[in-house]
Amino acid sequence: MSRQYIIRKILIMIPSLLGISLVLFTILAMAPGDPFEELATNPAVPPEVRAALRAKFGLDDPVWTRYLHWLVAMIQGDWGFSFVSRMDVDKLILQRLPVTLIVIGSSQIIAMLVALPVGVLAATRPYSLFDQVANTLAFVGFSLPTFFTGLLFILVFSIQLDWLPFVYRANIDATGWQFYWEHIKQSIMPVMVLGLFQGASLVRFVRSSVLDVIKLDYVTTARSKGIGERKVITKHVVRNALIPVVTLVALQLPIVFGGAIVTEQIFRVPGIGSLLISSMLSNDTPVVMAVTFVIACLVVFFNLLADIIYGWLDPRISYR
Repeated sequence: MSRQYIIRKILIMIPSLLGISLVLFTILAMAPGDPFEELATNPAVPPEVRAALRAKFGLDDPVWTRYLHWLVAMIQGDWGFSFVSRMDVDKLILQRLPVTLIVIGSSQIIAMLVALPVGVLAATRPYSLFDQVANTLAFVGFSLPTFFTGLLFILVFSIQLDWLPFVYRANIDATGWQFYWEHIKQSIMPVMVLGLFQGASLVRFVRSSVLDVIKLDYVTTARSKGIGERKVITKHVVRNALIPVVTLVALQLPIVFGGAIVTEQIFRVPGIGSLLISSMLSNDTPVVMAVTFVIACLVVFFNLLADIIYGWLDPRISYR
């Protein structure tokens, strides 16, 4: 893989992120609501204090002026100040971001671990009993929304069986392995809800992609040379079939983050999804802007990662 290929992809990210930030900032600036609405209705706060605060944060400036100030401050590491939490936005996000990344990352690993073997086996045995069962379960899996699956998991594993806690607690009074085990237990349901939803949709796509590749002439040639079926599938079929799968995983990341927001609300996971919802309800605009921009950056970054994986799976792509 050439270094120029990676540099070119990174340079493409810069105007994309600038355009995303401009659109997000403009929409939030035009949206109804005021972060100082509570102060405006509080008779204990003098009008001159409210005016001084609005002037300090530039809320009465034109939108383009406020955007330029925000962009320069963001580049310098100043993400703003939360009017509700009374703390810097970057510190607030850094407290929540690791939890979200762990949940999403674990769910994607679960999805791939389920989708790849099931999809490949279903494609190598088309219209068999295994293929029909896998397709049926996949249809059921991605047809059910995450909030329904989450509530179903709570009813079964928390209320009926009492195996897993359904409320995520950040502060656990335990040490050693017990501390990690408690964190794992309360993470199982949100991770499985997202992972099974993504895995169900990926199973169908992996199956279709493998079926397209397995019919190509070079696969038939490999078999005619006496190469074992397992080696043909793993070396010649799966690697080429993974290229469109990587595309689907990258394109579905916005859906994953959307599902994570819902899942975090259901299980009370203290991630950036729940932070976004609470900030929107309280009109905490700096936090909403920062969180949405961070999610956009993560989506763009994972798309860059997908492009790099393209170049590794098919070296011809990196030289185009």
